[in-house]
Order: sequence, then C-alpha cells, then structure tokens
Amino acid sequence: MNNQTLIQIEAVSKQYGPARGGVLALREVSLDIRAGEFLSIIGPSGCGKTTLLKMLGDLLKPSAGYIRVKGKTPADSRRARDCGIVFQTPTLMEWRSIARNIELPLEIVGAPRGERARRALELLDLIRLREFAARYPHELSVGMQQRVAIARALAYQPSILLMDEPFGSLDEMTRERLGQDLLDVWQRARVTIVFVTHSVGEAVRLSDRVAVMSPRPGRIERVIEVDLPRPRPAELRELPRYWELLREVRAALRLNG
Repeated sequence: MNNQTLIQIEAVSKQYGPARGGVLALREVSLDIRAGEFLSIIGPSGCGKTTLLKMLGDLLKPSAGYIRVKGKTPADSRRARDCGIVFQTPTLMEWRSIARNIELPLEIVGAPRGERARRALELLDLIRLREFAARYPHELSVGMQQRVAIARALAYQPSILLMDEPFGSLDEMTRERLGQDLLDVWQRARVTIVFVTHSVGEAVRLSDRVAVMSPRPGRIERVIEVDLPRPRPAELRELPRYWELLREVRAALRLNG
C-alpha cells in the first residue's frame, strides 16, 4: 500500500425519492481510499454502506457531491473496467462449469476463447480450486462458490475490488477461513479492496483501515488505522493491540448509534 489516493469521495449525498417523503440515505460523505489498501466500511444496518459501494461501481448515481475513481467518473471507470464487484451471494450460473463462470466477463467483452481459458485457469490456481474447473456450482459449498465469484470479479484484471458483505451468510469458521483466503488473493493480485461488513472482528482482522459510518443518513464519522502486522499472524487474537482496535471500532459504533 502507498499513500496515493486511488478513489476520492467528496461531499457525496444520496436521496431516494423526492426531497419530501423520500429517504436521505447518505449525507455529505467524504473519504479518500489509497492505492493498494484493504479498506473496510462498517456501520449500523441501513446506514448506506451498500449504497456507497454501488455508487463507486456506477450502479447508482450520487444526488450531490462527486466521486473519482483513478481520476475518472465512476461511469468512465466502469467502461475502463477498473472495478470488479462481489455481491453478498455468489450468483453463479448453474448451467455453466466453474471455469466457464469465471470466463463469463471475458466472454462478454469478446476475448478470444484461448485467452479466456488461460485466464480462468490462472484464477482457479489463485483461489486454489483448479481441480474443480469442470464441476458445476451446485457441486461446491457456498464458501467455495464465493471464492469462484471473487475469481470471476478478477477476470479482466481490475485494479479495484468492491465487496458487499461477501461472507455475511456463512458460518463463523468458514467466514474466517475465507477471510484468510481473501487476504492471500489481495496480496497476490495486488488490488485495492473496498469491503462492506457488519462484523467488527472481520473488519479489524482484514483491513488496513476501517471507516465507521453513522446511522442513516450515513456519514463517515471516523477512519481507524489498523496497525497490526502483515501478514496477519495466526495468533492475531493473542495480540493486545487486536483487542484495543476491536474496542476502538465498537466504541465508535456505539457513539454513532
């Protein structure tokens, strides 16, 4: 990670519906996201975390303020394929093999068949599922399916990965294991990750920084630096600093609740 700003969010607000009778989801959100960092966004339900992520990916438009992704508007960034997006559920196509699910974004943009197959195998190696290339989604666990969804999002080599609670539906043990897998992918793929989560422990375990949001209308109230060693040691929970950071994030959430 370096201190170069990759994503700039400046005074962004989002209004759903009319000014009277509608819902103000976000109010004047400002945040700079650094190149190569793993940034988590955490806050109470309904505070606009997913709305903010969707605006970064050009799936929603701000009502006020502006966003720049690598110096471009989100629309131009989407056309340049700067961002890959991973949603809460894997949403894989059941009639396509695992390899062909990963190939799909490249197929859509017209990449040659050989290039698609080569890239799919590279990504299957990255997520350690190469032996499942010819299998179908129903033959994989939900955790494995989510790893495939991450690989698919990386198919056209984006520099930014937007992740909307990708492990939220998993049990705690699987969630922790996939978190470690994600850190490995992040370090090897050299991408910037913006990660929405409800889990304080997950945010602290994975992140370089944690952005804490207020209740709706959401704002960034605090950004907490996670100064834990990398690679994160297996005995992370034995470190006093881990528990200090956990308490700091929880205190920020309580203050904003």
